[in-house]
Amino acid sequence: MKRTTTALRIGSSALVVALAGGVMPVAVAPAALAARKPTLGPYGYGNLKLGMTATKAKATGRIARKPVGDSARCTAWDLKENPYPNYRVGMYISKKYGLAMIVAPTDLKTPQGIGIGSTRAQLKAAYPDLRRGPGGYPTAGVPGNKKARYLFYVSLKNKVAGMSLVLAKHDCRKY
Repeated sequence: MKRTTTALRIGSSALVVALAGGVMPVAVAPAALAARKPTLGPYGYGNLKLGMTATKAKATGRIARKPVGDSARCTAWDLKENPYPNYRVGMYISKKYGLAMIVAPTDLKTPQGIGIGSTRAQLKAAYPDLRRGPGGYPTAGVPGNKKARYLFYVSLKNKVAGMSLVLAKHDCRKY
C-alpha cells in the first residue's frame, strides 16, 4: 500500500499534516514566542514550581544537591545550569512546604522585566507594594500568585544585585 503525505498551511501558526488516513496537527511557534526567555515567577522557574516536592524537583533533571545549606527542615540545592560556588545556595526545598525558594540566575528577569542591574526606581514602578521585609531586604507580592513573594537584594548604588522567588509561608530561612 502506497502512503501519501499532503501538507496544508492554515494561518501562520499551525501546520496540519494528513498522514494516510489520519490528521496530526503540528504547532509552529511564532518567532516572538520562540525567542521568549524563561522568567522567575509567578509560579517558579520553567518546570521548577514553588511547592513541588524534592522528588518531583529532582525528576526535572535540573537541580543538584548542595548539603552545605541544609537544616533539619530544609535541603539546599543548586540549578545545574547555574551552580553557586562555596556556601551559596540556589534553592531550598522544605520537607513540609516543598520548593520554598529559588535564587535567580544573573540573566533571569521577572515577568515585569526586573532583573540584576534594574534600578530601585524601576523596582518601585514594577512593584508598587514593595516594602522592607523582616530581614531588611525589599520584598514585593508576585502578580498572579498570592502564595509567593519576591525578595530583592539592592546594592548601595540602588541597583538590584540579586533576587529570589519565595513561598510566602515556609520554614527554611528567615528574611
